[in-house]
Amino acid sequence: MNRLPLGISRLDRMIGGGAPAGSVVLLAGEAGAGAREFAYTSAVLNGLAGAAPDEFDRYYGDLESGTEPPDAVHYISFTDERAAITDEMGLVMDGDLVDAGMDGVSVVELAESYFQLTPVPTDWYAERATDITDLGKRTDRSGVLEALGEYLTEHAAGNLVVVDSVTDLVATADDRLAWSDLTVLLKGLKRAAHRWGGVILLLVNAEALEPTELGRLKEATDGTLLFEWESGGSERARTLVVEQFRGVLSRLEDEDIIRFETAINDSGFDISNVRKIR
Repeated sequence: MNRLPLGISRLDRMIGGGAPAGSVVLLAGEAGAGAREFAYTSAVLNGLAGAAPDEFDRYYGDLESGTEPPDAVHYISFTDERAAITDEMGLVMDGDLVDAGMDGVSVVELAESYFQLTPVPTDWYAERATDITDLGKRTDRSGVLEALGEYLTEHAAGNLVVVDSVTDLVATADDRLAWSDLTVLLKGLKRAAHRWGGVILLLVNAEALEPTELGRLKEATDGTLLFEWESGGSERARTLVVEQFRGVLSRLEDEDIIRFETAINDSGFDISNVRKIR
């Protein structure tokens, strides 16, 4: 099975080189526990592989056999501009690394589709026209899902796509955009992604969801990485739990590994220790 690197080298080596091609992976976590930092690191390091291969080798190391970097990296945001995203990345990771890696990342802003039909003033988000579609002609809230689907159809094949974030889509669910519309879209995405052969990362704040809602998102994806805060004595530590992952979890279970202690440093998200659960 061909794999694409997630960009976290220690984790990629433990799971056979990266995520199986065609995977849709949910990055679900508590606020500040590492899910967003994971997404940032994945985008920046995979962008670096295309924009500056020598720097990628320095930060990441050698790719495992059967693993190839994505053809391209796309970062989809519903609320933020590219500059705001890269500025926040620079607070998490080394700024030079972010600048070099983001040279290889295409950022698409779906703010016009997302904010239309809301009380948000148009000039707060529509400073320039989008090159995807004439979103101003949308007449209902489902336009944001349509815009997302159109972009993925055109750009997801063979690529890494980070969707930031499903939490924003959940916030729009009302009588005009039903929760079922979102889950059905994700189930269709899971089907299409297997043909496209890339990897799609869906970022979501688990604290914003009811347990049944989170469960439906898990059912609609191939894998779930759960990011948690764990208290021990006077300190809190970030942990990563691999709850489900097609083509990955069985490998970890063979080694009795399921929970990882994590850290965030200048190179981004990293695995700092491995828990073996027997």
